[in-house]
Amino acid sequence: MYLLSEVGGTNINFRQLIDYSFNSILIVEQEGKIIYCNKAFVELLDFFSSNEVIQKNLFAFVSPEFHVLCKQQLKNVIEKQEIAGRGEKKMIRRDGALIDVELMVVPFNMEGKVLAQLIIQDISSRKAAEKRLTDQEQLASIGQIAAGIAHEVKNPLTAVKGFLQLYQEDHSHPYLTTMNAELDKALDTLKNLLQVSKPDLQDEPFVQINICKEIQSILFLFQDRLYSVEVEIDLKDSEKTIKGKKNLFIKAFYNLMTNALDAIEGEGNIKIEHYYKDGCNHIIISDTGIGIPEEKIHILGTPFFTSKSEGTGLGLTQVFTTVQEHGGNIAVQSVLGEGTTFHIQIPIT
Repeated sequence: MYLLSEVGGTNINFRQLIDYSFNSILIVEQEGKIIYCNKAFVELLDFFSSNEVIQKNLFAFVSPEFHVLCKQQLKNVIEKQEIAGRGEKKMIRRDGALIDVELMVVPFNMEGKVLAQLIIQDISSRKAAEKRLTDQEQLASIGQIAAGIAHEVKNPLTAVKGFLQLYQEDHSHPYLTTMNAELDKALDTLKNLLQVSKPDLQDEPFVQINICKEIQSILFLFQDRLYSVEVEIDLKDSEKTIKGKKNLFIKAFYNLMTNALDAIEGEGNIKIEHYYKDGCNHIIISDTGIGIPEEKIHILGTPFFTSKSEGTGLGLTQVFTTVQEHGGNIAVQSVLGEGTTFHIQIPIT
């Protein structure tokens, strides 16, 4: 396909312009067969060359939920020469992962034949940023509500505990000891809730943190629980550091390890990975535990949501809050009966 035109007395090779465009561009026949793709599209879907794309069907690279819409757009563009305005869709990379794109379809005339030109822009970074902002706003709202409730509940509980201690000075009964212990548990829960709901109240300074060293240190705290669980460690780029609140991160990774161990019934495996890519430290913690129902994954990190019989859910709330406070992102994948994976990305600042 050669696109050569004369503009103002100068020959311009439009094929070269398209080849090196930042936007991904496809030329497609009505039935979906791809007859041209530029370098940006090859990179977008992580292929090695255009030969892996050309002559293939477009719908092999588009998420099935968009097939009907795309077929209708191709038909309208080719038969009626209408322009299909920008719309968000999902495309499938070589490794099977879905990415968010913005796609526009316009008519393309070549040798008297009308084809469809697809102009595709990768918006996955924008969508990820929007999700982080939404998650932060939701956590902030939940935090304000939770903090208000915690304050209201903490005050009367503290008063009850004080009077109970005074009563114990003159009276002795095993029930009183039990009541005191349960009150301590309730007050500790409220204290944790206040910490995770308003992390900005913590005055811990930002320092350089070597994530790999901290992960290895935290593992020593769980030696007594690793007799039936095999831990695989793969820490690449261990020299990379981040700037953040060290104790918050230590607590976050401690909570993730606790959750992973609690999720494993009997024998199992935990894998901890670290690597550096695209300006971020990536930390992946996977377990072979009981897993989380798909419909529950989106509410992980919400205070008091937990699958544990005696849990409060505040551990994961602290994890999500800490990651997002440091401009990071956390993704969760889980399959019931097979296990759960937490993928954390923390940018280097």
